[in-house]
Amino acid sequence: MKLLSPLIALFQTLFLILWLVFWISASGLAALFTLNGSVPLMLARRFWAPMHWRITGSPLLVEPLPDIDWSRPHIFLMNHQSAVDIPVAFAVIPVNIRFLAKHVLKRVPFLGWYMTMTGMIFVNRSDPRESIRSLKQAGERVRAGSNLLIFPEGTRSEDGRILPFKKGAFVLAVEAGVPIVPIAIEGTRGMLPPGSVRLRRHPIRVKVGAPIETAGRKGAQREALMKEARDIIIQLHRDIGGEGGVPEEARA
Repeated sequence: MKLLSPLIALFQTLFLILWLVFWISASGLAALFTLNGSVPLMLARRFWAPMHWRITGSPLLVEPLPDIDWSRPHIFLMNHQSAVDIPVAFAVIPVNIRFLAKHVLKRVPFLGWYMTMTGMIFVNRSDPRESIRSLKQAGERVRAGSNLLIFPEGTRSEDGRILPFKKGAFVLAVEAGVPIVPIAIEGTRGMLPPGSVRLRRHPIRVKVGAPIETAGRKGAQREALMKEARDIIIQLHRDIGGEGGVPEEARA
């Protein structure tokens, strides 16, 4: 079995690449024929995303969802452990979502095309002016009714613990005046460890918290909002077997 493991991992990786190309192509045709930009996102939720854990036999365990008005736009905040987090978010959140992504992904064949077609927001963190412009664009999308997923740590956690949060997501949420929905994920790092392309069988757990209202929370209240959201996600993470977050003094 040990001899077969590398071959199985190679097959899984190649299959998921072909799976991505197939569904991006199908999504493009569906959007063209239906003239509906939401159709590709629905296809991602229902068909593309679940294959990422099913192909390894990894169980996805989702705690019962809280009472959320899904007809309203929200900003979903999730801790970040691996590339598998995105398909998990697509499958767990029962509405179409768009997300903030690194600008370099826009140039990736098929993936960049799909992200552009579905209205994802690209952010160039090395250019402050461009970042501000991207956040304004994201705010417009949310106010128009789009749901947005953001990884507030800004990068993947190397050890699984939740890192300090960046301010951008909270500035956006307050200015858009929409609720924040905290989400904790655990296990995707075990399924796809940092620096590896080899998938492993590993249980994935997700817990969604109650919405946090953001109306009127500006200035110092916005800082308190960031701390409140992070504390909630840390507790949700512990509830599903995670280690929580890095020490409070590491925020600076």
